[in-house]
Amino acid sequence: MTPDPVNAFVPGTAVRIRGSSGGPLSGLSFAAKDLFDVAGHPTGGGNPDWARTNPVPERHAWAVRTLLAAGAELVGKTITDEVSLGILGESAFDGTPLNSKAPDRVPGGSSSGSAAAVAAGLCDTAIGTDTGGSVRVPASFCGLYGIRPTHGRLPLDGMLPQAPSSDTTGWFARDATTFARVSSALLGEPIPDAVPTRLVVAVDAFGFADPGVADALRPLLDRLGALVGEVREDLLAPPGLSVWGRAQRTLQPAEAWETFKGWLDRDNPRLAFNVARGLVMGSTIPESELGWARLMRQEARARLAWLLPPGTILAMPTTPFPAPRKGLPLSAQNPIRERILCLAAHGGLAGFPQVSIPGGELDGLPVGLSILAARGADAQLVATTLALESTR
Repeated sequence: MTPDPVNAFVPGTAVRIRGSSGGPLSGLSFAAKDLFDVAGHPTGGGNPDWARTNPVPERHAWAVRTLLAAGAELVGKTITDEVSLGILGESAFDGTPLNSKAPDRVPGGSSSGSAAAVAAGLCDTAIGTDTGGSVRVPASFCGLYGIRPTHGRLPLDGMLPQAPSSDTTGWFARDATTFARVSSALLGEPIPDAVPTRLVVAVDAFGFADPGVADALRPLLDRLGALVGEVREDLLAPPGLSVWGRAQRTLQPAEAWETFKGWLDRDNPRLAFNVARGLVMGSTIPESELGWARLMRQEARARLAWLLPPGTILAMPTTPFPAPRKGLPLSAQNPIRERILCLAAHGGLAGFPQVSIPGGELDGLPVGLSILAARGADAQLVATTLALESTR
């Protein structure tokens, strides 16, 4: 069993599968969030009743198969917020994985265990999922590279869904070179040498973040601007970041309710209060609200398509603040979640690719800088991270 000093891996599990010899990822190890099927092992989904009431998979998930075929070795399954319904990374059933960069702070969720395992050096990379921010947020909080690919680009078979119109597979790495190797294997294309020629700085996103975040990210943002050349400022969300956040908070819970209601009706599982409350709220959203949110999704997609023609990237803070403290009261957590979602909602709404880069520190705590590109331009974002690394 892989040593686990940071509580990153699902308790009581031992999973180790060698990758194919001679592949492009030979010599690398990876972990898989416990939403991905590994043949012969239960998919727990962060909830003991999910594992108990669903069959053990007979086939690896696509992402697991792809990494194994590329030569990487699977070393374990990682803790997730319950059925991926969380953003802070505190699990009611499996405990909170340790954020090595900020031990008294949350790691971010729902891919908390995957981020914690990579940050602690227990594996070279790890796969997670991102519906409303669950790779981007822990990447920011733990000081990692993390990607939310173009929605719909990668197969999701064998991955426990939450809200299919927003669900994606993502991954983490500690350094740009490993991040690029893994990205090339999962994206199925080489990482190009060319970098974008235009940069848009999302001034509303920087203004929304806590005081000090922009200053912490400024050195990296300046390096990015020098690398790209042409820089201008613009708004990410003219209707308001909170309006986009509201739209995603309408669509995502309603879809999650549709995903899980059959399980709830059949098995009446044990659920943490916040998870149960979110599902109940999702079940009560009226069609009029859903109709408005779908229109707002169309506006968000049109806005990003206009902002991000080929050769252009957009920069923004990944999160509005560094990782919050662990163990906050439920009443204090909800405003934090809502602010995080305001800077993450465009992912689920518009589906454009986004990479979070270790951006800087505020009061000694990591905070990420994100770059976005046109749909399908995932590899160009990865190329930008490599080029940025070379400018250090």
